[in-house]
Amino acid sequence: MVKPSRVLIVGVGSIGHRHLRCFQATGRAEPSICEPNDELRQRLAEQYHVERTYANLDAALADPHDAAVIATPANLHVPMAMRFVERGLPLLIEKPLSTSLEGTEALRQAVVGRGVVVSVAYVYRAHPVLGAMRAALASGRFGRPVELVAVGGQHFPTYRPAYREIYYKDRATGGGAIQDAMTHVLNMGEWLVGPIDRLLADAAHLVLEGVEVEDTVHVLTRQAGVLGSYCLNQHQAPNELTVTVVCDRGTLRFENHACRWRWTPGPEQPWHDEPAGELPRDALFVAQANAFLDAVERRVPPACSLEEGIHTLRANLAALASVDDGTWRSL
Repeated sequence: MVKPSRVLIVGVGSIGHRHLRCFQATGRAEPSICEPNDELRQRLAEQYHVERTYANLDAALADPHDAAVIATPANLHVPMAMRFVERGLPLLIEKPLSTSLEGTEALRQAVVGRGVVVSVAYVYRAHPVLGAMRAALASGRFGRPVELVAVGGQHFPTYRPAYREIYYKDRATGGGAIQDAMTHVLNMGEWLVGPIDRLLADAAHLVLEGVEVEDTVHVLTRQAGVLGSYCLNQHQAPNELTVTVVCDRGTLRFENHACRWRWTPGPEQPWHDEPAGELPRDALFVAQANAFLDAVERRVPPACSLEEGIHTLRANLAALASVDDGTWRSL
């Protein structure tokens, strides 16, 4: 029997809590917890029967681990990651990678120099339906991608009712729609058709009560010869995301809310559906955890490499800057 990997979860707020239960659900990991909030740390340790817990990172680093997940506010990711990389520990770092580029080049060099496995947790890369559509795109059967249109939104107070009290309320800690939600969609678009070269963004705070950060975002991109349009809000009633890729020999569409991708080969041709069936609530995060453990075992490359995570970080920062000054920004 293979011994479970000792995986340290650093930060067990909303997303760290999910990583804890999803790594446990793989049956391949023995998670431990690093969390300064005593009540939260003790409660989750009891709930999930976690044997090893730590109140701070120094204490956690004094014990042996096989890998770690960083799920703290984004402004803390890079300095924490460097401490793990210096010890040669594989890392899954929550998105976004950071709130600035400070320290990212030093981290990249350390990762390359030590050969450490690092993945950035853009969970849509674990989506089986999106992966199938990406494979169809890459096959060339639909020809050359020329346009990408992504439209989505959800009612944030329903799905994230604590948004006023957490990192979301401040851009400095990774808050606002661009760094919290749009970053997922930008990374998804880069995975499908190639890296963003330049962009123009507009955003505003329109609806969400109790915060001042943007809750509605529109971004235009140029990426690998493809024209992109991304629209997202965090206040609409339906929880939906649709990503359409128009190619010169057909059109493909990912419908996250319907858990399917569709394609049509030409004018007046019907849509052909490729459904996957309903996914359980934690399915993508369990798949992400398994993919990370596979990468740690050197079976596959990281689902989203550090290089790719840095590029999406550049897109986040370019979008924020474009919102502030109204100009196109090159990455």
